[in-house]
Formats: sequence, structure tokens, C-alpha cells
Amino acid sequence: MVPVVRLQGPIGMATPLRPGLSLASVAQPLARAFSMKKAPAVALIINSPGGSPVQSRLIFQRIRDLAEENEKEVLVFVEDVAASGGYMLAVAGDEIIVDPSSIVGSIGVVAAGFGFKGLIEKIGVERRVYTAGKNKAILDPFQPEKPEEVEYLKALQIELHETFIDLVKSRRKDVLSDDPDLFTGKFWTGRSARDLGLVDKLGDLRGTLKARFGKDCEPKLIAAPRGLFARRAGVGGTEQALAFPSNLANDLVSAAEERALWMRYGL
Repeated sequence: MVPVVRLQGPIGMATPLRPGLSLASVAQPLARAFSMKKAPAVALIINSPGGSPVQSRLIFQRIRDLAEENEKEVLVFVEDVAASGGYMLAVAGDEIIVDPSSIVGSIGVVAAGFGFKGLIEKIGVERRVYTAGKNKAILDPFQPEKPEEVEYLKALQIELHETFIDLVKSRRKDVLSDDPDLFTGKFWTGRSARDLGLVDKLGDLRGTLKARFGKDCEPKLIAAPRGLFARRAGVGGTEQALAFPSNLANDLVSAAEERALWMRYGL
């Protein structure tokens, strides 16, 4: 038997009704999986278009820490996509197995938003911002874009990108190709990703486990405990119930952002 933990969905995009993929949400099933002493390995199923770089790295580090503490091999199986932060999770594996049509890569950093200055002027709304600290309101979407603020954001992105690149190289340096597009944010199919050294082989979970550990080996899904909907939604009392419309609005925004992430990879 091999314990299996599924890491599914955007990373760090949490609302009261949509808990998101974060260290808090995966810590317990990961701990349970790695604690199974008789298991020859731990398998992770990854299907994520990315998200928070911080949560991505925290989950990556927890996987590696547990693997070393329990002396377990980590096998990663990619389903539809392991891109951006999703690929950061994948490189926590000692071996990465993908479907030929999986989408893999997108080693980069992106920030996106909207500018509303023209809109609020058109509808007759005056924006008023008061700060202590001249940089406290930089990149305000209701104010004109300033070149120096954009440059500051890009400098932060470069730093985050370098951290991502260093992590990938530390895990895959012996097999990575020297393709100049490797760290540009480009993404590939599973078959091409294998040729680039981003993943190790093509295959599926059940077939790989049986080939490696014997025909009687079966995967065992380790899932996080689920409570009642009301408890998970945070509407158990009067105060929470009054906040439910706001929670629902946040959930709708989160759903739209999540859909945009998946659509970027044609999914």
C-alpha cells in the first residue's frame, strides 16, 4: 500500500467558502501519509495552475522535511497541470511522472490588476487617500500608474523569480536541459517537459506503483478531514451568519480568479 495525497487547485486563494490549497489545508494529510512506516513511498497527485509563491514554497518545504525525517521516497504524479506554483510543488518529488498531455512549467512570476482611474472620474467619484509614509499607497488601482512604482514591483518579481529558479535548479540540476526558454515562464506538454528535464517520465499512478512495488500494491488516498458544511463555511453563529453575504461575494471573486488561472493553460 502506498499513501496518496492529492494537491488540487489554485494555491493560497482562500475564502470562507473556498479554503484553497495552503500549508494549513495539506499539513494534516501530509503528516498522516508520511507517518505510515510500512509504506515504501508517498505519492502526491498534483493538479494546480499555481498561485501564492509563499504557500507554494511552504508546502514544498513541508514535503521535503517530512520525506527526510521519515526516509520516504516521494513520487509525484501530474494530472492536467503543474504550472508556476504547481510546478514548485512537483519538484518536491524525487521523481515526477506526467501524462503526455499534462501542462508543465511556467517558471516565472506574474502580477495582474486593473486601473480604475478613468472609471471613477466618469461616474463622478473622487478618490481620497491619506497615508503616513510616502509609499504606503503605491500601485493604487484608482490612481494613475507611476513608472517608479512599476519598476519597484518588477524588482520584487525578479527577486521572487530568482528564488523559484534556484529551487528548481537545486532539485533538478542534474537533468535540466540548457534550453534558453526554460525559466522564461513558458510551459510545455508532459512529453516535451520530459525532454527538457522538467519531469522524469510518462505514466500514471496505478501502473507506476504496481510496476515498482508489485502487482498487489494499491494506492490509499489520504484526505483532510471534512466537517459539516456550516462549520466549514463559518456560518454557525449569528455573527458568522450576518457575514455570509460578504463571504459569498468573496467566494465569487475567488472563483473568477481561479477560473482565469486554469484558462491560462487552456483548461
